[in-house]
Amino acid sequence: MTITYTAEVATCRGFGCFLKLLLRWRGSIYKLVWLDLVTFLSIYYTFNIIYRFVLDEEQKNYFEGLVIYFNSYTNLIPLSFVLGFYVSMVMTRWWDQYLTIPLPFSISVLVSANIHGQDEGGRLMRRTIVRYVCLCITMVFINIAPRVKRRFPTLQQLVEAGLLTDNERAIIANMNERFPRTSKHWMPIVWAASIVTRARKEGRIRDDFAVKSMIDELNKVRLKCGNLGEYDTISIPLVYTQVVTIAVYSYCFATIMGSQWRDYDDEINGFSIPLNFPFFATLQFFFYMGWLKVAEVLINPFGEDDEDFEVNWMVDRNLQETYMIVDLMHDEHPELVKDQYWDQVFPSELPYTEETKEFREQPPKSSTADIEVQKTPSKTSVDNKTIDDNADKNQLGAHNESTTSDPDSVNLENIVTLALKRYFSREDSQSSKEEAPKTDLDEILTALTSSDRHPPTTSSADNNLNKSRSENKDDSTKEGCSKQEDTKMAEQNGDDEFEKLRLEREKERQERKKQQQITLESLNIPQGSMDVDALLEQLVTNITEQVNQRL
Repeated sequence: MTITYTAEVATCRGFGCFLKLLLRWRGSIYKLVWLDLVTFLSIYYTFNIIYRFVLDEEQKNYFEGLVIYFNSYTNLIPLSFVLGFYVSMVMTRWWDQYLTIPLPFSISVLVSANIHGQDEGGRLMRRTIVRYVCLCITMVFINIAPRVKRRFPTLQQLVEAGLLTDNERAIIANMNERFPRTSKHWMPIVWAASIVTRARKEGRIRDDFAVKSMIDELNKVRLKCGNLGEYDTISIPLVYTQVVTIAVYSYCFATIMGSQWRDYDDEINGFSIPLNFPFFATLQFFFYMGWLKVAEVLINPFGEDDEDFEVNWMVDRNLQETYMIVDLMHDEHPELVKDQYWDQVFPSELPYTEETKEFREQPPKSSTADIEVQKTPSKTSVDNKTIDDNADKNQLGAHNESTTSDPDSVNLENIVTLALKRYFSREDSQSSKEEAPKTDLDEILTALTSSDRHPPTTSSADNNLNKSRSENKDDSTKEGCSKQEDTKMAEQNGDDEFEKLRLEREKERQERKKQQQITLESLNIPQGSMDVDALLEQLVTNITEQVNQRL
């Protein structure tokens, strides 16, 4: 089972909070590395003894050359990067597998709350559903955990444990004979879903939403069980594991050769230690080999290592707590009484004992709670009306900048812009109803030249605009009515009259297009221009020039 030490390091006081953990043996790094460390030191001293007592002078020189060579190039092995990334990936995979372990408690609560009935039939349904869920989880553990496999080697042991009946064992055995290559852990989930559907038909479940909730929870259990099986069959790529293993052991061998003590080392340092101990080489070996052992232990957390998950305890806990939820505690709760703070609504603070008064804490503050902001009166921004009035001027861009120095030019441009807006608004409304525009640009020019280059007041402009819109609306209404009457008459007189009416409409469209082309040519605007903003700007420029010529 996973070694727990959080209680010993809950409060860090004194010197070395983690030092007290170094004396543990179960689950420790010493237990994992000691055999490899003994092998490392044995090989080291074997080479050392051969060098000192077996080799002659010429052979010693060759051996010392090898020592220098290994000592120079050992650090070229990128061990820290390769091993660190590998252990990080193994740690992430280990924690993900723990989070993937399915728990039957959510489905147990749903079953207890939604399958009603105190009779034997209701109790049997509730207990059977959660038993099937626990059976599914146990069957997955049998497939991936050696400890559980030894505990339940066959289906008969599951029958003896109470997780399976003889009838159910026969059904699963029959399925294994017919389809031997696939796991059958999902079969109890299917049985549980069938029981939920049956309970709904018998009226023990009162609404379909409760059925959906239980089916969804069963599917979550089945999905997590499937994910555990995939973690077991799909491992970290073997080639990566081989690269890391070769890198670690080759580095350790190179360290053995590169850290050998030579004869002239005694003379340089001025002292001699018989069979010198490779202290720093041993530390390097201990750290790197310990790092690799961590990956070896955590790569499969369902094994029999000290840090592996205690799945046998999970099997027992699942069955005990689910039976407790759906049977012992079904429709049972304490008596409803008023709580201690009924009249007070909520407490200002929960009480402390005499020993814990010193642990009273203040509520946390946000990061900007102590920042004081100087209060200054806010500046009045430009109102929306002023922005709207100046919007049309800003759209004209550089053209406005060139005319701002001359007030008469600005007034004239405002008149032209207002007139063009009226013109295009009428043209858009008439074109949507397939009618020709009736506003003549010559009339606009005449009206502009007779205005003494002064813009109309807001009230007169609004009155003219409203009058123009009302006239357009009356004309469009009349023409719309005439169109409907013509269409009705054509339908009454037959297809010939309808065809005649269609030709008349087509002729009107052609005349309107021709009139538009003549208007565009008179204003020096290229045909086919569909950009409304560009067209409006060009019209303003051309009409302003014509007005200036007339003036």
